[in-house]
Amino acid sequence: MNANYLDSYGPLLLMFILACGMAGALLVLSTLVGKHKRSREKDMPYECGIKPTGDAREPVHVQFYMVALLFILFDIEAIFLYPWALVYSDLKVFGFIEMVLYIAILLTGYIYLWKKGALDWSR
Repeated sequence: MNANYLDSYGPLLLMFILACGMAGALLVLSTLVGKHKRSREKDMPYECGIKPTGDAREPVHVQFYMVALLFILFDIEAIFLYPWALVYSDLKVFGFIEMVLYIAILLTGYIYLWKKGALDWSR
């Protein structure tokens, strides 16, 4: 191994070894020192101070996933507006027309989803 290589990555390796050692030591210490008295109340799931109702393995309605996916989709598409806004003055009319088309496509998709009822919670 080259001495220059070790000078560059030695501190990083030392930090990694110390972090792993500290994590392992804390796990072993908590196992040795902690109380391990099991009870029915300790083994119950905790739901923010409210007693849980029902089974955690119940099927979740697909509407929740649809809204989450749509949020991610439109959120990612909205992120593309920021770089465009930064270089807007350099793009002139071409950049403006390009972004109007982009927003029109987004708006068309949003209206399509709205008409299909993907955002309707009362179904």
